[in-house]
Amino acid sequence: MTAWNAEWRAASLPELASRDWDLIVVGGGICGAGILREAARRGWKCLLLEQRDFAWGTSSRSSKMVHGGLRYVAKGQFGLTRASVRERQRLLAEAPGLVEPLSFVMPHRGGFPGPRVFGGLLAVYDALAGRRNHLYYPLQQLRYLVPGLAESGLQGGTRFFDAVTDDARLVLRVLGEARADGGEALNGMRVLELLREQGRVAGLEAEDLESGQRYAFRARAVALATGAWADRLRQARGAERIRPLRGSHLLLPGWRLPLAHAISFMHPADGRPVFVFPWEGATVIGTTDLDHGEGLDQDACISAAEVDYLLQACALQFPAARIGRGDLLSTWAGVRPVVSEGEARRKPSDEKREHVLWTEPGCVTLAGGKLTTFRLLALEVLRACAEFVGRDLTDVGDPVFQPFAAPPLPALSPAQRLRLAGRHGRALPDLAQWVESLGNERVGATDTLWAELAWAAEGELVLHLDDLLLRRTRLGLLLPEGARGALPRIRALCQPLLGWDDARWMREEADYLALWRRCYSLPE
Repeated sequence: MTAWNAEWRAASLPELASRDWDLIVVGGGICGAGILREAARRGWKCLLLEQRDFAWGTSSRSSKMVHGGLRYVAKGQFGLTRASVRERQRLLAEAPGLVEPLSFVMPHRGGFPGPRVFGGLLAVYDALAGRRNHLYYPLQQLRYLVPGLAESGLQGGTRFFDAVTDDARLVLRVLGEARADGGEALNGMRVLELLREQGRVAGLEAEDLESGQRYAFRARAVALATGAWADRLRQARGAERIRPLRGSHLLLPGWRLPLAHAISFMHPADGRPVFVFPWEGATVIGTTDLDHGEGLDQDACISAAEVDYLLQACALQFPAARIGRGDLLSTWAGVRPVVSEGEARRKPSDEKREHVLWTEPGCVTLAGGKLTTFRLLALEVLRACAEFVGRDLTDVGDPVFQPFAAPPLPALSPAQRLRLAGRHGRALPDLAQWVESLGNERVGATDTLWAELAWAAEGELVLHLDDLLLRRTRLGLLLPEGARGALPRIRALCQPLLGWDDARWMREEADYLALWRRCYSLPE
């Protein structure tokens, strides 16, 4: 494949706009990436346009979990759960090093759900997955499984398994598969309107946010996978609308609250499920579930009340750790695109998480859905688009991630090789050249290699510094003060690869640090 960077983007954009496309996908999150991937493997001429950056919205700010949705079993949503657990197993098998098993422990303290009820739910959950996946531990054993867990009223705990991922890297990996099969993807392209001819969508007009220039794109079909933005472009019919719900998280250093398992429990304030779990060498506390009333075009931010809510949850389970605001490395907040029927509003946590398709001639809008089931959602969208494109659609269950020959990388440990293979897939040979040049040195206490930063700057279409530090890597979350202390060395390595002069770098750095303080730090 040719280089995928800002220079390529600027040179290719006029030519890409002049093509006749079978399908244009709007939205660069996991659902849009999945649609592009499934279209590209079938030989469709397909292009993805993202208004900000790939995974910029919900898909870099989720709870990082690839799961079947145990809560959906309790709500009777068995079809959603069955599909989710089976897709979870596929991803675990296809993308080791990117999608990894994670064990969960639910402590039982005498309230609902007790061991018997919870075990019954897990029995259904396991049956849908086709394997037994849980076990009850009495108090004596639980002490060894989860040291430091509050013992007031504690009877025991139930352990079960789901999976965890780096959601932004998952999106980049799926896009890499799509591009390897002929798809194209551009960030920084804001779709202004759909172009309609003779009563059907025939393309769209988009603005290049880097240059300000507008382009008209023609396509036989347009798929809108814009998440919480779904109501902006489609022709609205009926009462169903997107209800943006915010989920916020806290991140603290792993040494401050070391965990081998995710701890799952109900928050006493509202009965919502809350998790404390290990991720990328750190510890996450999440999540909330609130109506997001702020504008969607700015990064969502955690509120002071949400910080208090999550710290209270952590203190109830781990009181001796005395976790407080001063321990936090960073925060993040994402907006879930939940479909609401427009009636008197339920509590946010009571809204169903089912997806819907809205169709008009030439255009299909995907609303709602889950990260775990992105492949199934993509196939459903393509089936709806096939009539407009004039193609048949069959699915034989081909893997999302094609097998590839990994280079030997002798300088790395087996765990590092697995991690890089999972996150970079078929791009690993290109990254390997940077590993050979820079070695296996990690950035600070993270698992991220300096070589990964170099490769991202050179070949992963970074347009702005927050793309590099918040999504291509997670250094802005995992290092103190958004990686401020590492910025001089990051600049020395990446500025030449990005092609930025000194004035551009200084502007990008100032914008990034202001963004981090506003949306990824504690609220003032």
